[in-house]
Amino acid sequence: MGGARSALQNWLYAKQHQGTLVLRIEDTDAARNSPEWIDGIISALAWIGLGPDTYEGPYLQSDYAGEHQAAAGRLYEAGRAYYCDCTREQIQARTGNQYAGYDGYCRDRALPPGEGRALRFRTPDEGETRVVDLVRGEPTFENRLIEDFVISRGDGSAVFLLANAVDDITMGITHVFRAEEHLPNTPKQQLLWEALGFEPPVWAHVPIVVNEKRQKLSKRRDKVALEAYRDEGYLADAMRNYLMLLGWAPSGDREIVPWEVIEAEFRIEDVNPSPAFFDEKKLRAFNGEYIRALSPDEFATACQPWLHGTAAPWRPEDFDPKAFEAVAPLAQTRVAVLSEIVALVDFLFLPDPPVDEAAWAKAMKEGAADLLDAVVDAFEAVPWEAEALKAAVEAAGAVRDLKLGKAQAPVRVAVTGRTVGLPLFESLEVLGRERTLARLRDASLRAGRRQD
Repeated sequence: MGGARSALQNWLYAKQHQGTLVLRIEDTDAARNSPEWIDGIISALAWIGLGPDTYEGPYLQSDYAGEHQAAAGRLYEAGRAYYCDCTREQIQARTGNQYAGYDGYCRDRALPPGEGRALRFRTPDEGETRVVDLVRGEPTFENRLIEDFVISRGDGSAVFLLANAVDDITMGITHVFRAEEHLPNTPKQQLLWEALGFEPPVWAHVPIVVNEKRQKLSKRRDKVALEAYRDEGYLADAMRNYLMLLGWAPSGDREIVPWEVIEAEFRIEDVNPSPAFFDEKKLRAFNGEYIRALSPDEFATACQPWLHGTAAPWRPEDFDPKAFEAVAPLAQTRVAVLSEIVALVDFLFLPDPPVDEAAWAKAMKEGAADLLDAVVDAFEAVPWEAEALKAAVEAAGAVRDLKLGKAQAPVRVAVTGRTVGLPLFESLEVLGRERTLARLRDASLRAGRRQD
């Protein structure tokens, strides 16, 4: 989620400064990489508007392994790095230092290259490293507190710090936007840039995104993949708008704004460095507003994947486009995500209502069957339109000292299977007299009364 937000911010900054967004996939960790995941990243970015025409790439970090190894070799030959076979635990045991870095022993016994020997960068003992950050000003780090960090593993492969620095240098990267959690790595990467003979980039460490418990969003614990929200029925425009509000706000007392306004007003320097709360309830509300702003045709089109996809519980031949068209305006005001459309309209296209047992137990109290019988008798005689149907149920309820809300509850469950849904009488009008009466009779029988 934070990566998508950073990508949007990167893209906007690049547009504002006539630059180019570069998409690079960090795929050197084989255990955390697969082609399907890469396809998912590219697909998710395209969904929120970052298609292939908005960036250069995608590049794979693994394709630059030769450059990584060459840079490591240059640093070693220049005396800026040395080989070491000490483990982190061994260094900590000798020094008691949480940084697991230089303690004199490793540097003094610097080893030649060899199997299982990691390459450590020789951090300066004096001075400081100043980071130019568009969000956080100019944080400064004392070099003596930075450990001699590993830049190549024992098998010769580059670690994240070196690989990223070399890739950025190779690709001519001038600005790097990323999450705040990477800020402690930044002085190390700047030292690498300088040791390799290049001017470091400008940084922007945007706030981390946290959940309702103010914990950093985690793939293991939280729903963070854009694809999950897309597949649930969130609109791309709503998601893009909401992501941009994580740490930034447009002018005025407003949050839902056209993308053109965001493009015109966004400035990376205005991003708040405090952690940004990803509120899924708020996102749902956003999405509902965006759904209600669609035209009827746009809404019907947006619902198609759920009406005709694997989520649809009805047979394709039982779907009635005209019936859906009749209830779509009613559904549009009630869904927060598009996948909810299925539960709102399934009663129209299934042979029997999908009865929710809890709803049935709640609605079918003593006297429900008698009420349903009365409604059947009334429905057989009235014109089949919503107002007449409403009046018939209201009258049947009044005889039994029930207000309309109580009287219509068993009717709704009998016909739709649920206690909540679309406006009842408009729904009955679309369902039709024959199917409505059949369901009412079946419900009456189940509720314990015999039909004559």
